[in-house]
Amino acid sequence: MRLILSKYLNSNTDAAPLAVFRILFGGIMCFSMLRFQYYGWIEQLYVAPDFFFSYLGFEWVKPLGDYTYGLFFLCGLSAFFVMIGWQYRLAIITFFLSFSYIELMDKTNYLNHYYFVSCIAFILCFLPANARYSFDSRRYNLSPNIPRWSIDSIKFMLSIVWFYAGLAKLNSDWLLEAQPLSIWLKAKYDLPVLGALLQKESFHYLFSWSGMLYDLTIPFLLWFSATRKIAFVAVVVFHILTWILFPIGIFPWVMIASALIFFEASTYQQVFNWINNLWRSFSFAELRRPIVSFGQTTLPYSESNSSKPNLSIESKTVTTPKNTTARKFTLAVLSLFFIVQLLIPFRHLLYEGELFWTEEGYRFSWRVMLMEKAGYANFKVIDPDTDRSFYVQNGNFLHPLQEKQMATQPDFILEYAHHLEQHYQREGIRDPQIYVESYVALNGRRSEPFIDPKVDLTTIKPSLKPKTFILPFKGEIKGF
Repeated sequence: MRLILSKYLNSNTDAAPLAVFRILFGGIMCFSMLRFQYYGWIEQLYVAPDFFFSYLGFEWVKPLGDYTYGLFFLCGLSAFFVMIGWQYRLAIITFFLSFSYIELMDKTNYLNHYYFVSCIAFILCFLPANARYSFDSRRYNLSPNIPRWSIDSIKFMLSIVWFYAGLAKLNSDWLLEAQPLSIWLKAKYDLPVLGALLQKESFHYLFSWSGMLYDLTIPFLLWFSATRKIAFVAVVVFHILTWILFPIGIFPWVMIASALIFFEASTYQQVFNWINNLWRSFSFAELRRPIVSFGQTTLPYSESNSSKPNLSIESKTVTTPKNTTARKFTLAVLSLFFIVQLLIPFRHLLYEGELFWTEEGYRFSWRVMLMEKAGYANFKVIDPDTDRSFYVQNGNFLHPLQEKQMATQPDFILEYAHHLEQHYQREGIRDPQIYVESYVALNGRRSEPFIDPKVDLTTIKPSLKPKTFILPFKGEIKGF
């Protein structure tokens, strides 16, 4: 076993799949930063609000006022440099830090695909993704042969995301009630062709079960060459359909682009050769030269140019050092990272109560689109010195998205209560008591009392401990 592992860790492969992944990933991320600016989301989500919900342990991460625009610009610029492979190592580290900072600025904006981007960016910090199709590969004459595990590490991260998303769908609401898909699909009645079909209950179950089977099987189908092509077609169809049906931003395109990394380098060579042959078929003599090179990144060259690259994937063979300190460090860091990724989604087992209700251990576990929660939270402030009490207008402190998220998530409610405590202390109330009356409806059920209205939330400090102020869920959801 040790010999097999050693042989695998010392085996090399062509860098083309990883390089193409880098280009697509960087391009999509650069576009995403421009999209935030175009739609005014930077102002709306990170500049205009006065209060931001924090992740436990990252309370120090806050928006930078007007400098937040500069942070988004830096993130987009670094993504562009990642795409073209210019000063790649510095660019990807800058992108990882800036994007992760943006993600941590306000918990309100948490999305699984933002977390996925941070994970991928972290992995790329350790990989030679600039070995092909990059300015760095020309400038530093980099070898196009890289350790096989460099590519497999991205594949493994993708497999975790898909498989864990499939495991999460093995619950009674998703499979036996077609919830929350039933709620969402019925709302799409105005879609051409699909709209009428989406009103049928049978389609709700079809989408629920096919979504579960897709997530559980697609990583295995992509790993094996015999099923890879049909699996990739399934990836494209599935994610385009989800893009049409649900407003989930760039995530479908990230997953489609990412799935390409499962193809071998020889497939890329065939595609590039086809593109070059198609290009040569034009009648303009001056344009009859390759526009895509499988060797080092290069501009179109003249037929007499002696530096014309070799299109063979065996054009360079460089033996990778087997026991360098840097390589051992990289393998150790990535191994620890993947162990954490495999364990974190199961941390909810440390808590009692229904996961979808309490959400203790819900985030960072690849539970994608499993809940539809709606609720309200009415906060009451009591001045114990005067017995005066009054109710809070949440809109005076939170923007609509923050208020919506706060009303259904216990850690948001607790953090907001402490913010109110600090605010009214500045207003002259020495020791305000904060209570909340809240109701939440989960996956189409009737609203139920959510937070114990008799608990003064200022007496509870945010922590990883079980939140005893959450009232029990009256229903039952079976599954992982």
